[in-house]
Amino acid sequence: MKTVKLTLNPLDKKSKINKEIYSNFSEHLGRCIYDGIYVGEDSDIPNIEGFRKDVVEAFKELKLPVLRWPGGCFADEYHWKDGIGEKSKRKHLINSNWGHVVEDNSFGTHEFMRFCELVGCEPYISGNVGSGTVQELAEWVEYITFDDLSPMSELRRKNGKERAWKLKYLGIGNESWGCGGNMSPEYYCDQFRRYATFCREYSGNKLFKIACGPNADDYNWTEVCMKKITPWNMNGLSLHYYTIPTGDWNRKGSALEFDSSEYYSTLKSTLRMEELVTRHGEIMNRYDPEHKVGLIVDEWGCWYDVEPDTNPAFLYQQNTMRDAIVAAINLNIFNRHSDRVYMANIAQAVNVLQAILFTEGTKTVRTPTFHAFELFKAHMENTLIYSHIENEEVSEGVPALSQSASINEAGEMVITLANCTLDREYSVDIGGVCEINYAKGRILTGEVHACNNFDSPENVVIKTLDVKVSGGKAAVVLPACSVAEIVLN
Repeated sequence: MKTVKLTLNPLDKKSKINKEIYSNFSEHLGRCIYDGIYVGEDSDIPNIEGFRKDVVEAFKELKLPVLRWPGGCFADEYHWKDGIGEKSKRKHLINSNWGHVVEDNSFGTHEFMRFCELVGCEPYISGNVGSGTVQELAEWVEYITFDDLSPMSELRRKNGKERAWKLKYLGIGNESWGCGGNMSPEYYCDQFRRYATFCREYSGNKLFKIACGPNADDYNWTEVCMKKITPWNMNGLSLHYYTIPTGDWNRKGSALEFDSSEYYSTLKSTLRMEELVTRHGEIMNRYDPEHKVGLIVDEWGCWYDVEPDTNPAFLYQQNTMRDAIVAAINLNIFNRHSDRVYMANIAQAVNVLQAILFTEGTKTVRTPTFHAFELFKAHMENTLIYSHIENEEVSEGVPALSQSASINEAGEMVITLANCTLDREYSVDIGGVCEINYAKGRILTGEVHACNNFDSPENVVIKTLDVKVSGGKAAVVLPACSVAEIVLN
């Protein structure tokens, strides 16, 4: 077993780690909304006003900060007026993006906003720029946020909501370079300026307007957006990047059946996130040196081939310890770049892609990714501090260890560590410019293919990690394929 040093300096305080980095994404895709979040009030599944009680409780447990909705590609074909009013009279449409299944619009604006209230998270609405109009999006904002007398506020009251909601996060289009309209960056910037102009701030509500940013390494898109729309009330610029083990969108690889080579290629793929947030951040720095515009990584996570014998358009995939490691690597990257990364939304919340929850009938399963988020949530609203760990490559381009550290107002330091290796155990000596008197730890570990399913929902769970304290320093043994949280004081 190799011993490595983790050096901390709590006096070297850096950026605030926004709680929004630990956010999520929900789309009308597969069983994310229907059967995942929403089952209806008449369901035999325990629910609160039609929302699965177990899902509400799980999101509250994670202290979910923000939930993005209604997409995704679905957002740019979504017309919000189809999803309000008496449910029996709402339009039934075809979800042309995801399997051509019937969308009955029983989950719409009122349902989404109420779900966010129950969970205690901020709503993030992705507006339709691809097939919608400026008037349509402007009226949606008015419907949600205007408290005085107007046609839209009266329509809201008619539909049962007397007082306006608060809406902070508004996305102006989604993937406008692709499914959101196949636009050029120059054309999109003009559209953003039009839409942003007419999305007003009513009744004391303040909008945080998010522009559609680049697909992965499209640095020209970022350059054009920062040049053309920074002065036009752009508060955030989105970035989408998915981890694909094979690098081939047509053959992504299995979520469950993979060898060590494919495991490390998955980690190498996800580690590109460091390069992406760095290089896009450098472009943003030239136009926004004061960091007034946040980088919003509102779609990220692993994308594999769907599970056998499931609808290929529903994007259902299993979730193993490999996914927990991927989540830890990304969250550590976002923490370390929290001077620019304002928000991040893993894709997706329930039953889709790198889901944090699976549902089936009355059962709900917390995935290894859920538990990774549980280990990281103590970073929320802390201040990033200097940390450095001795490291080595375990595979080409893949360091063995991943880490970030923060400090809270009480002076406690929070460290998150991932041992990304399949077969190497490390003894980690923790010290630096600090006197450690107290420590506690938790760990998620298991064989890399280990997963939770409906028959065995607790194969992979968080356990206590023994942390030794002596002479003002701490030490811990980090097993292979593990994610750990250590709290020091």
